Amino acid sequence: MNTQTQFRVLVATAVEAEKEAVLRGLGNDPRFDVIAAGVGPVAAAVGATKALAAAPYGLVVIAGIAGGFAEQAAIGSLVVASEIIAADLGAETPDGFCSLDELGFGSARIAVDLARAERLAEALAAAGLSARLGPVLTLSTVTGTAETSAALAKRVPGAAAEAMEGFGIAAAALYRGVPVLELRAVSNAVGPRDRAAWRIGDALQALQSASKVLQEVL
Repeated sequence: MNTQTQFRVLVATAVEAEKEAVLRGLGNDPRFDVIAAGVGPVAAAVGATKALAAAPYGLVVIAGIAGGFAEQAAIGSLVVASEIIAADLGAETPDGFCSLDELGFGSARIAVDLARAERLAEALAAAGLSARLGPVLTLSTVTGTAETSAALAKRVPGAAAEAMEGFGIAAAALYRGVPVLELRAVSNAVGPRDRAAWRIGDALQALQSASKVLQEVL
């Protein structure tokens, strides 16, 4: 553990099961506060905003399970976001999807604390965990078809995982001027929904193991 790090860290998950997995990994480290901020970008943004207004933090970590894109992140592996992207924030046009950036109304991309993200990914790998650094997508509607999965992968080359809260929490952190990381454990493949193939328990165990490494890195 880096005892020189004095700032407090807010870890924001979506639901209680993710929160409990993170807490098991962190143990009783007093530097970390862990909340279940809510499901979806709006609820998660509200939950994170309330927490950030209540206490000073030096870092926000978005944590939870996620879908992994084929050939990028296997079930049971970990993804550390290199960038957080609201992949469905934009407009449909006759020529296809037009992002918020292309519309000129702002940006659907939020930068992470890349130096810490790289250090975390390296530490996870050094601990024997399957981990990679790559873009993590935020969507309000979870992908359920091969067509949508392929379209997202084409829209964001190298996209590694998708979840529902990252951009909302990251936007709250950005507003407060607090750097952000996103850590995801892959429970299922992005594409056709096959609940029988999901490995939520394995993903939560991976999240717990990753949280122990997170504690040691920060």
